[in-house]
Amino acid sequence: MSETKIREEICLLGKSMFDRGLTVGSSGNISVRNDDGWLMTPTNSCLGRLDPATLSKVDAKGNLLSGDKQTKESFLHLSVYGERPTAGAIVHLHSTHSVAVSCLADVDSKQPIPPITPYYVMKIGNLVLLPYYAPGDMTLANAVKEVAGKHHAILLANHGPIVAGKDLESAVYATEELEETAKLYLLLRGNRLKILTPEQVAELHRKWPQ
Repeated sequence: MSETKIREEICLLGKSMFDRGLTVGSSGNISVRNDDGWLMTPTNSCLGRLDPATLSKVDAKGNLLSGDKQTKESFLHLSVYGERPTAGAIVHLHSTHSVAVSCLADVDSKQPIPPITPYYVMKIGNLVLLPYYAPGDMTLANAVKEVAGKHHAILLANHGPIVAGKDLESAVYATEELEETAKLYLLLRGNRLKILTPEQVAELHRKWPQ
Protein backbone atom coordinates (compact mmCIF):
# COMPACT_ATOMS: atom_id res chain seq x y z
CA MET A 1 0.00 0.00 0.00
CA SER A 2 1.33 3.45 -0.89
CA GLU A 3 2.10 6.02 1.80
CA THR A 4 -0.77 8.17 0.52
CA LYS A 5 -3.20 5.29 0.97
CA ILE A 6 -1.84 4.53 4.44
CA ARG A 7 -2.35 8.15 5.48
CA GLU A 8 -5.92 8.05 4.20
CA GLU A 9 -6.63 4.77 5.98
CA ILE A 10 -5.32 6.11 9.31
CA CYS A 11 -7.66 9.08 9.07
CA LEU A 12 -10.62 7.00 7.89
CA LEU A 13 -10.36 4.35 10.62
CA GLY A 14 -9.45 6.93 13.26
CA LYS A 15 -12.65 8.83 12.50
CA SER A 16 -14.65 5.60 12.49
CA MET A 17 -13.47 4.73 16.00
CA PHE A 18 -14.03 8.27 17.24
CA ASP A 19 -17.52 8.50 15.77
CA ARG A 20 -18.51 5.26 17.51
CA GLY A 21 -17.27 6.44 20.90
CA LEU A 22 -14.23 4.16 21.12
CA THR A 23 -12.10 7.20 21.91
CA VAL A 24 -12.89 10.75 22.99
CA GLY A 25 -11.26 14.16 22.86
CA SER A 26 -7.57 13.93 22.02
CA SER A 27 -7.12 10.47 23.54
CA GLY A 28 -5.83 7.48 21.61
CA ASN A 29 -3.19 7.12 18.94
CA ILE A 30 -2.43 5.05 15.84
CA SER A 31 0.78 4.04 14.08
CA VAL A 32 1.49 2.13 10.87
CA ARG A 33 4.83 0.74 9.73
CA ASN A 34 6.11 1.89 6.33
CA ASP A 35 9.28 1.30 4.35
CA ASP A 36 11.45 3.81 6.20
CA GLY A 37 9.86 4.06 9.64
CA TRP A 38 6.35 4.76 10.82
CA LEU A 39 3.40 7.04 10.29
CA MET A 40 1.77 8.13 13.55
CA THR A 41 -1.02 10.34 14.76
CA PRO A 42 0.31 13.64 16.14
CA THR A 43 0.33 14.54 19.82
CA ASN A 44 -2.86 16.09 21.18
CA SER A 45 -4.74 15.24 17.97
CA CYS A 46 -8.34 14.06 17.81
CA LEU A 47 -8.79 10.77 15.95
CA GLY A 48 -12.03 12.16 14.57
CA ARG A 49 -10.33 15.10 12.85
CA LEU A 50 -7.04 13.81 11.47
CA ASP A 51 -5.44 15.38 8.39
CA PRO A 52 -3.49 12.99 6.13
CA ALA A 53 -0.99 15.75 5.31
CA THR A 54 -0.03 16.49 8.92
CA LEU A 55 0.39 12.95 10.25
CA SER A 56 3.77 12.40 11.87
CA LYS A 57 6.40 10.51 9.90
CA VAL A 58 9.21 9.13 12.06
CA ASP A 59 12.34 7.18 11.22
CA ALA A 60 13.46 3.81 12.55
CA LYS A 61 14.77 5.46 15.73
CA GLY A 62 11.60 7.43 16.34
CA ASN A 63 12.95 10.79 15.15
CA LEU A 64 10.43 13.09 13.47
CA LEU A 65 10.99 13.37 9.73
CA SER A 66 7.93 15.38 8.69
CA GLY A 67 4.48 16.44 9.79
CA ASP A 68 3.33 17.51 13.23
CA LYS A 69 5.09 16.26 16.36
CA GLN A 70 4.31 12.59 16.93
CA THR A 71 2.15 11.27 19.76
CA LYS A 72 3.80 11.56 23.15
CA GLU A 73 3.10 7.85 23.60
CA SER A 74 5.17 6.92 20.56
CA PHE A 75 7.59 5.12 22.88
CA LEU A 76 4.85 2.56 23.60
CA HIS A 77 4.43 1.86 19.90
CA LEU A 78 8.16 1.55 19.29
CA SER A 79 8.52 -0.82 22.27
CA VAL A 80 5.92 -3.16 20.77
CA TYR A 81 7.35 -2.96 17.24
CA GLY A 82 10.79 -3.79 18.60
CA GLU A 83 9.50 -7.09 19.97
CA ARG A 84 7.07 -7.86 17.13
CA PRO A 85 8.85 -7.49 13.78
CA THR A 86 5.79 -8.73 11.88
CA ALA A 87 3.49 -6.08 13.37
CA GLY A 88 2.36 -3.61 10.73
CA ALA A 89 0.19 -1.34 12.86
CA ILE A 90 -0.72 -0.49 16.45
CA VAL A 91 -3.84 1.04 17.97
CA HIS A 92 -3.86 2.49 21.49
CA LEU A 93 -7.17 3.72 22.89
CA HIS A 94 -8.71 4.82 26.18
CA SER A 95 -11.89 2.88 25.32
CA THR A 96 -14.38 2.94 28.19
CA HIS A 97 -15.05 -0.73 28.89
CA SER A 98 -11.46 -1.87 28.41
CA VAL A 99 -10.28 0.86 30.78
CA ALA A 100 -13.00 -0.14 33.25
CA VAL A 101 -11.69 -3.70 33.33
CA SER A 102 -8.16 -2.37 33.83
CA CYS A 103 -9.35 -0.54 36.97
CA LEU A 104 -10.83 -3.61 38.67
CA ALA A 105 -8.92 -4.71 41.76
CA ASP A 106 -9.74 -8.42 41.54
CA VAL A 107 -8.80 -9.37 37.97
CA ASP A 108 -5.97 -11.74 37.09
CA SER A 109 -3.14 -9.81 35.45
CA LYS A 110 -2.35 -12.87 33.32
CA GLN A 111 -5.96 -13.13 32.14
CA PRO A 112 -7.90 -9.94 32.92
CA ILE A 113 -10.74 -11.03 30.64
CA PRO A 114 -11.60 -14.75 30.49
CA PRO A 115 -12.18 -16.53 27.15
CA ILE A 116 -15.90 -15.79 26.90
CA THR A 117 -16.24 -16.08 23.11
CA PRO A 118 -14.23 -17.76 20.35
CA TYR A 119 -13.94 -14.43 18.53
CA TYR A 120 -12.15 -12.87 21.48
CA VAL A 121 -9.68 -15.77 21.54
CA MET A 122 -9.22 -15.60 17.75
CA LYS A 123 -8.55 -11.86 17.59
CA ILE A 124 -6.94 -11.14 20.97
CA GLY A 125 -5.40 -14.43 22.03
CA ASN A 126 -3.76 -13.93 25.42
CA LEU A 127 -4.38 -10.49 26.89
CA VAL A 128 -2.05 -9.37 29.68
CA LEU A 129 -2.58 -6.56 32.22
CA LEU A 130 0.39 -4.39 33.21
CA PRO A 131 0.52 -2.38 36.46
CA TYR A 132 -0.22 1.34 36.57
CA TYR A 133 2.41 3.80 35.34
CA ALA A 134 1.99 7.56 35.26
CA PRO A 135 1.44 9.04 31.78
CA GLY A 136 4.76 9.61 30.06
CA ASP A 137 6.68 7.36 32.49
CA MET A 138 9.44 5.95 30.32
CA THR A 139 9.83 2.87 32.54
CA LEU A 140 6.54 1.74 31.00
CA ALA A 141 8.47 1.14 27.77
CA ASN A 142 10.53 -1.58 29.48
CA ALA A 143 7.42 -3.17 30.99
CA VAL A 144 5.78 -3.26 27.56
CA LYS A 145 8.90 -4.73 25.94
CA GLU A 146 8.95 -7.57 28.46
CA VAL A 147 5.52 -8.84 27.39
CA ALA A 148 5.10 -7.65 23.78
CA GLY A 149 6.91 -10.64 22.30
CA LYS A 150 4.26 -13.02 23.65
CA HIS A 151 1.21 -10.74 23.66
CA HIS A 152 -0.01 -8.62 20.76
CA ALA A 153 -2.72 -7.14 23.02
CA ILE A 154 -1.68 -5.43 26.24
CA LEU A 155 -3.92 -3.72 28.78
CA LEU A 156 -2.40 -0.88 30.81
CA ALA A 157 -3.91 -0.53 34.28
CA ASN A 158 -6.09 2.58 34.69
CA HIS A 159 -5.13 3.59 31.16
CA GLY A 160 -6.23 1.45 28.22
CA PRO A 161 -5.30 -1.16 25.61
CA ILE A 162 -2.43 -1.37 23.13
CA VAL A 163 -3.16 -3.75 20.24
CA ALA A 164 -0.83 -4.70 17.38
CA GLY A 165 -1.86 -6.29 14.10
CA LYS A 166 -0.38 -7.35 10.78
CA ASP A 167 -1.97 -4.22 9.30
CA LEU A 168 -4.13 -1.33 10.50
CA GLU A 169 -7.44 -2.99 9.68
CA SER A 170 -6.46 -6.08 11.70
CA ALA A 171 -5.34 -3.96 14.66
CA VAL A 172 -8.59 -1.96 14.61
CA TYR A 173 -10.77 -5.08 14.38
CA ALA A 174 -8.91 -6.69 17.30
CA THR A 175 -9.23 -3.50 19.37
CA GLU A 176 -12.97 -3.41 18.69
CA GLU A 177 -13.32 -7.09 19.67
CA LEU A 178 -11.45 -6.39 22.92
CA GLU A 179 -13.74 -3.48 23.75
CA GLU A 180 -16.90 -5.46 23.03
CA THR A 181 -15.68 -8.41 25.11
CA ALA A 182 -14.75 -6.08 27.97
CA LYS A 183 -18.29 -4.71 27.84
CA LEU A 184 -19.70 -8.24 27.84
CA TYR A 185 -17.48 -9.23 30.77
CA LEU A 186 -18.63 -6.26 32.85
CA LEU A 187 -22.28 -7.07 32.08
CA LEU A 188 -21.74 -10.65 33.27
CA ARG A 189 -19.85 -9.87 36.48
CA GLY A 190 -21.61 -11.29 39.48
CA ASN A 191 -22.97 -14.21 37.49
CA ARG A 192 -21.51 -17.68 37.06
CA LEU A 193 -19.65 -17.71 33.76
CA LYS A 194 -19.55 -20.56 31.27
CA ILE A 195 -16.24 -19.79 29.60
CA LEU A 196 -14.40 -21.75 26.94
CA THR A 197 -12.44 -24.74 28.19
CA PRO A 198 -8.64 -24.87 27.93
CA GLU A 199 -9.05 -27.49 25.20
CA GLN A 200 -11.38 -25.24 23.21
CA VAL A 201 -9.01 -22.30 23.59
CA ALA A 202 -6.02 -24.40 22.51
CA GLU A 203 -7.88 -25.54 19.41
CA LEU A 204 -8.67 -21.93 18.48
CA HIS A 205 -5.01 -20.97 19.00
CA ARG A 206 -3.95 -23.79 16.67
CA LYS A 207 -6.34 -22.63 13.95
CA TRP A 208 -5.80 -18.88 14.40
CA PRO A 209 -2.32 -18.28 15.85
CA GLN A 210 -1.47 -14.73 16.86
